[in-house]
Amino acid sequence: MAEPAQRVPPPPRARQAVILVGGKGTRLGELTKLTPKPMMEIGEGRVFLDLLIDNIVRQGFDRITLLAGHLGDQIVARYDGTNVRGARIEVAIEPAPMGTGGALPFAADLLEDRFLLANGDSYFDMNYRRLDRLLAEHDDALGAIALREVPDTGRFGSVEVAPDARIIAFREKIASSGAGDINAGVYLLSRDVLEHVPEGPCSLEQDVFPALVAAGLLRGSRGEGYFIDIGLPETLAQARIDLPSAIRRPAAFLDRDGVLNHDHGYVHKWRDFDWVEGAPAAVRALNDAGKFVFIVTNQAGVAHGYYEEAAIHALHDAMRDALAAEGAFVDCFYHCPFHPEGRVERYRATGHSHRKPAPGMVLDALAEWPIDREASFLVGDNESDVRAGQQAGVVGHLFPGGSLIAFLEKQGLLPMTAQAMRSLQRI
Repeated sequence: MAEPAQRVPPPPRARQAVILVGGKGTRLGELTKLTPKPMMEIGEGRVFLDLLIDNIVRQGFDRITLLAGHLGDQIVARYDGTNVRGARIEVAIEPAPMGTGGALPFAADLLEDRFLLANGDSYFDMNYRRLDRLLAEHDDALGAIALREVPDTGRFGSVEVAPDARIIAFREKIASSGAGDINAGVYLLSRDVLEHVPEGPCSLEQDVFPALVAAGLLRGSRGEGYFIDIGLPETLAQARIDLPSAIRRPAAFLDRDGVLNHDHGYVHKWRDFDWVEGAPAAVRALNDAGKFVFIVTNQAGVAHGYYEEAAIHALHDAMRDALAAEGAFVDCFYHCPFHPEGRVERYRATGHSHRKPAPGMVLDALAEWPIDREASFLVGDNESDVRAGQQAGVVGHLFPGGSLIAFLEKQGLLPMTAQAMRSLQRI
């Protein structure tokens, strides 16, 4: 008998993000003569690129490659060899300006089979894992582009998309062009796109993408989150006003066993993992709604000697892969391996601050991430979960089983889909 679909090892997600940080930023004038554009200060000792990296890393990309050029030594000094939330950062400096397209052949030896590519001068608060799902649905495509609707496409040029998500045209910049979709400067690409990049310096947008569009090899996905390009003095000034508050967001704290997956008892291997109905869709909806998603799970099986913490990390990495294929991600997993009756001495602890109903895991997240506590919530299948949230000042909700996404919608924790509204009207 065939193995149930959810127990087949999930396809590996794209794990590398490449950020183009080599431009001169001439439109910013004197500001970029001594400082690379992506390293413009935003406030509180942080620069624009810090925030851009944070937004990418939280979505499960754990290898960040910065392709530098102009004043690249400053990029190297700040980032090369560093680690951000478990993601390692590397910097490569072009020997000469190569353009957004030519930078890819220069970095060919560094590129993985699939990688996220982002412009280092724009910030787009979008669920990038939707691009993974789009490429999975269209395996003939070489790339997926993040799109953003704006009131006036004149400064950017517009993008036309067919109903099947195929990109059919890029339109030139025209003053007062009206509302439409623009290229938001974030792409998920197959390494095979290198075969379509001409030799020498070139533009991805002008020299590569049009040929891919003509061959039907590009797809597009629209996001609705905060977007800004810091290429002009006025937009840089606006970013300095907006970003400190834009990166602060509500959090959804989710228990794992019994909420995301069926609790078969000490689940710690992918072969035993079984999604709760509507769980991946719920995580994706939370991502699309602009919320942090954190898992807070008691894992007493470690204390009892049934498995080691490494097994938890491996399972959670498999969950990341499976969720990416569904266009979703978890920002961070928190687990507590302690239990008062543990057989493994180093994990035996009474009243541990992180074992629910104690609030330690939630409090850690509140300390480590820019969370809007008042707008956050916790969902668990046990009263101890709810109490953990309450003790941390976060509203708790008891999940009775069934469809997770339907539960979140009914509780008003997600924008309700049309289907859910019709279902409630029949009750």
